[in-house]
Amino acid sequence: MSRFAVIDTETTWSDKVMSIGLAIADSDSFDLLDQRYYILTPYKNHGGMFSHTLYIPGIRPDLECSRERAMDDLQSFLNDHAVGNIFAYNAAFDHRHLPELSHFSWYDIMRIAAYRQHNSRIPVCADCYGTGRLKSGYGVESIYRMLSGSGGYCEMHNALTDAIDELHIMRLLGHGLHVYEAGRIG
Repeated sequence: MSRFAVIDTETTWSDKVMSIGLAIADSDSFDLLDQRYYILTPYKNHGGMFSHTLYIPGIRPDLECSRERAMDDLQSFLNDHAVGNIFAYNAAFDHRHLPELSHFSWYDIMRIAAYRQHNSRIPVCADCYGTGRLKSGYGVESIYRMLSGSGGYCEMHNALTDAIDELHIMRLLGHGLHVYEAGRIG
């Protein structure tokens, strides 16, 4: 069974990673197969825009530890699942913050979701560049609402729930992984 990962990070005010969420999915069905959630010490105590979402009901960290320990565990987890491809929404951000994972192939979900030629749910009246990319309104929350029809959806800004939501965006877009070659980074 071929698998891929969707990753999300949350950072402190000083741009240090304070949490990492990881969703492992089947490459054909895009079904969620496994997940991991890390809270990094001491950065969890440094404060950030979304510090209040580190601990939410129903979501427990698999590890609350140093970055080094988390990255060792995360890489072992990816290897155990034979993952070679990592996807993220606005992947350049997560790629830059996780240089330990630069040997993986990275793909940007946003580079697919924000383009008319890949996202049939972008309204005809939407303001787009000549390339087909939306000029605004292409963040996770806007795209999720557009694809799902759920106007009440709010991004939680918890690294694990966001990674799972980003996987759901991929499923809603309905493309095979080959389409994401257009969003390859690094």
